Amino acid sequence: MQMKTKLKYLVASIAVGMVASGAAFAQEVVKIGYSGPLSGGAALYGKNVLTGMEMAAKEINERGFEVGGKKYKLEIVALDDQYNPAQTGVNVQRLIQQHKTPAVLVPHSGGIFAVQAFNEKSKVLLLAYTSLPQVTARGNQLSIRIPPEFTGYINPFIKHAMTKYGKNVAIANADHDYAKAWTAAFKPAWEQAGGKVVAENPMSYNKATDFYSGVSRVMQNNPDVMFIGGASEPTALVVKQARELGFKGGFIIIDQAKMDEMAKVIGGYAPIEGAIGVLPLVEDNRPSSRLFVHKFQKAYQKDPSSEVSLNYTAVHATAMAMKLAKTVSDPAAIRAQMDKAFKSLPSEHNPNEINGVTENGGSTANTYVATVEGGKVKAVNLQNLAAAK
Repeated sequence: MQMKTKLKYLVASIAVGMVASGAAFAQEVVKIGYSGPLSGGAALYGKNVLTGMEMAAKEINERGFEVGGKKYKLEIVALDDQYNPAQTGVNVQRLIQQHKTPAVLVPHSGGIFAVQAFNEKSKVLLLAYTSLPQVTARGNQLSIRIPPEFTGYINPFIKHAMTKYGKNVAIANADHDYAKAWTAAFKPAWEQAGGKVVAENPMSYNKATDFYSGVSRVMQNNPDVMFIGGASEPTALVVKQARELGFKGGFIIIDQAKMDEMAKVIGGYAPIEGAIGVLPLVEDNRPSSRLFVHKFQKAYQKDPSSEVSLNYTAVHATAMAMKLAKTVSDPAAIRAQMDKAFKSLPSEHNPNEINGVTENGGSTANTYVATVEGGKVKAVNLQNLAAAK
């Protein structure tokens, strides 16, 4: 009887000890929200963004995430908005209220603008995946623009296309807010360079799968160049339709579309011969990029896009900023450390070599572009292309 009593107390003591031990090592969860397209025409784009975020969170948790002497687990909470800005706003409110997210990432300008209407008041840091300059020009104190702004592409793109193909351009890009902003900047620059816009017919890239009527309409005006772009898959279908209708000219591809992803849809680079666009990450020979591509290919058995790599870096930088700020819950303090956080990242976590953020929250980096020549991608330094005679 006495032995049974002692055994009972021993078991109870072990149980209490295990509970206490578990409490001592328990990790609280800090969540970063995501609202982007996970279905519809831009689903691949949105899933690439999310994959990069989740890859970074996995690495951070494996290494251990400690802020202010306390251990945390980092979790990505993702909601589908189908590229609809109104739904983005609803999603982000839900992420703030239900999941207490100190930061949310949104990968399209319409959704970003919707969130900027309330994120300062709601005290959430907005990680904006867009190269649109207006995002940081608004003076929003709780916004970080992840990629460098797109305006630096315009003149080199125009120089390449005019020199190689001619001065008549047809605008046949997507009709969402980001594409409209690109058009608003591109059109006067093309005309100022001595070119002529012979047709303008934006199309619903995220909803349509048949671009015959839209492409044939602009081709009636015999353009030398087509200005195109939206998500990669529908952009590829626009190229395919143009070539099938006999278009022999060049393409200017806005930075949302990635030429390597387009090539997978249309059977290689040959259909986009002569095009100019963003340098595919898999063609980037910088050591930091090669390291990331190899790591991603090994983990996922496919090639990464810049959506993957840039948002991977954004999550690593946000976690680093939390460590520097010694808080996971104060968005203003985290925002204040983002420049230092980007600069502090090891190269393995910064494959695009973002070297910091400006005072208004825009990232800075040496941007590279590419042309397609002889069915192959040729990397071109943006600064060298801009300076070319």
